[in-house]
Amino acid sequence: MNPWIILILAILLEVSGTICLKLSHGMTRPLPILGVIVFYLTTFTLMSFCLKTLEVGTVYAIWSGVGTALIATVGILFFGESFAWIKMAGLGLVIIGMILLRLSSNGG
Repeated sequence: MNPWIILILAILLEVSGTICLKLSHGMTRPLPILGVIVFYLTTFTLMSFCLKTLEVGTVYAIWSGVGTALIATVGILFFGESFAWIKMAGLGLVIIGMILLRLSSNGG
């Protein structure tokens, strides 16, 4: 399977695990705790497959950057977390950095 597709799945599962972590209320609710364990275990397993063929710096930067952007968006939309333009600008810079890393891994 394409390692970039696997990375996208790993990112989505990581975001799901982080949502479960939020819903666990300090690891006091069993079902979200189970979600945390399953999603994170699967995330790291998928990430290990990506690392067979992709550069670790690129994989980790994209995984953490996209995950951060997605979870910040989920926090604002579903958990009532604060919206600030400076926060969005920071996330935009993270995304620009990921694009530059991706371009550099192609010899660009």
